[in-house]
Amino acid sequence: MTTAAAPRLGPRLWTALIVLGFVGQVAWTVENMYLNVFVYDTISDDPGAIATMVAASALAATLATLLIGAASDRTGRRRVYISVGYVLWGLVTAAFGFVTVDAVAGVVSAAGAVLVAVIAVIALDCLMSLLGAGANDAAFQAWVTDVTHPGNRGRVESVLATMPLVSMLAVFGGFDALTRAGNWRLFFLITGAAIVVVGVASWFLVRDQPAPARQEGGYLSSLVHGLRPAVMRANPGLYLALAAWSIWGISTQVFLPYLIIYVQRYLNIEGYAVVLAVVLTGASAVSVVCGRYVDRIGKIRFLLPAVAVYGAGLLLMTVARGMIPVIAAGLVMMSGFMLVLAPIGAIVRDYSPPGRAGHVQGLRMVFAILVPMIVGPSLGAVVIKGADEYYEELGVLKQVPTPAVFLAAAAVLVLIVVPVLALRRREGR
Repeated sequence: MTTAAAPRLGPRLWTALIVLGFVGQVAWTVENMYLNVFVYDTISDDPGAIATMVAASALAATLATLLIGAASDRTGRRRVYISVGYVLWGLVTAAFGFVTVDAVAGVVSAAGAVLVAVIAVIALDCLMSLLGAGANDAAFQAWVTDVTHPGNRGRVESVLATMPLVSMLAVFGGFDALTRAGNWRLFFLITGAAIVVVGVASWFLVRDQPAPARQEGGYLSSLVHGLRPAVMRANPGLYLALAAWSIWGISTQVFLPYLIIYVQRYLNIEGYAVVLAVVLTGASAVSVVCGRYVDRIGKIRFLLPAVAVYGAGLLLMTVARGMIPVIAAGLVMMSGFMLVLAPIGAIVRDYSPPGRAGHVQGLRMVFAILVPMIVGPSLGAVVIKGADEYYEELGVLKQVPTPAVFLAAAAVLVLIVVPVLALRRREGR
């Protein structure tokens, strides 16, 4: 895997990358973190409900990415899927504000209102994930591969990797007061409207690249192309990188869906928004500064030291108590989180077969989203239930995450050494 001189990325391209990447991650922050808090605070404190919702939405997102990714590869058109998808994504996000137990109780018996509300949120979450994954994970991510080059992907991925954290910071800083006040409807309406606006703007920012040569076979053949054993044998680097991404993803999903609940309810840090703001800002800065070195050092060589930083942060989080120690441990953990994500994403783009960028995004969803979001939260729920710790709110006992979720995440992370070393051997490094 050689790296030639990379062409310069112009202002228009950088604007599209940053705006679409940022607002897409705002939507995923709402879906992956605040939606969990919404369910926990207003519908049910059962971690199994959150784990089920996360797994169902991951399955929906994976199917959408496979379908739209293959379709956009065959047509060579990404813009229409991005623009229309973002607009619909925003409308569905806004709809969450109208799902409440009280509203459901007006239709069904009070005894069944909680169950119906949980089912309604899960169904709406699946629809949101279908639209968002088709627009962002399939079309947008494939377009990023189209317009970048092996010589600049480390830098681009380092910037895009900050978007989840920057989006968390924006949502926490801008809208956390709404959620703490229980004004969920306005929260979802504002974030949904922002996604719609960017969807409209993307029509003018995104330009499709020249379509590759038409693929042989039909659409169904394109859809399952990457799942064939012969294709896996022909592209070992791609599948080793995807395996590493899957292990990292499982590790993150063990604790991430429960992170806000842990900081607020277990550590009793009322100013958790300040903790998250400092941690996310610092980790994003580390990612941007280090991004220039990913391409220089080599993406694969960079990966194991990044994994070590992330693992150290997970272990520090198990013992950190109080605002300052949690901020320090969180900075190490989330900096490592970012430093792992950037090279893995760039390696997968580098190994993407020509004309298959959209399909590879579907494979990424299987390895990096579907499997982690099914296995990780379920493992986290088992750890939380096994710890059997509660806090009392208005006379009601609620289960609470414990530091054991970070220890479990670290144990999973150890497995990433196997595919990373195989990649290094393959590259002779």
